[in-house]
Amino acid sequence: MTVLVLNGPNLGRLGTREPEIYGSTTYAQLVELLERAGAELEMEVQVRQTDDEAEMLRWVHAATDAGSPIVLNPASWSHTSIALHDALAATTAPVVEVHISNIHKREQFRHHSYVSAVADGVIAGLGIEGYVLALQWLSLRGAR
Repeated sequence: MTVLVLNGPNLGRLGTREPEIYGSTTYAQLVELLERAGAELEMEVQVRQTDDEAEMLRWVHAATDAGSPIVLNPASWSHTSIALHDALAATTAPVVEVHISNIHKREQFRHHSYVSAVADGVIAGLGIEGYVLALQWLSLRGAR
C-alpha cells in the first residue's frame, strides 16, 4: 500500500525558514529520510508539498479514493481550513497529523487544529522524527 506524506504551506522552505523552530533539516533531506524509512518498513511512501490548498484537497480526495493512509503536516492550514477538515473527514484509511514544532507551546492561535478532530493520531513537537513515528505506527496497524 502507498502512504502519502503530505506537507502544507512553507514546508518546502525547511532548513532556511525559522530553523530555531523547525530545525536545519532541508525539505530534500526530509524526503530522503521518509523514503528510506518507508523502504525499511516495506511501504511505498510518496512525499509531497504544496502551498496551494486546492492541490492539497485534490491529493486528500485521491488518497481517499485509493484507500491510502495519509501522514499530514497541514502547517498553517491546521488552524484555518475547514475545507481540509471536511476532506479528511471522508477518508477511509488512517490519517496521522504531524507537526514539527509543539503547536501547543506556541502562539495561542496555533493551539487549535481543525485537522486533529478527524485525524486518527497527532504527533507534535518531536521534530522531523515525528514523521517517522507516524510511518511506524501505520506499519504496526498493517497499513501497507
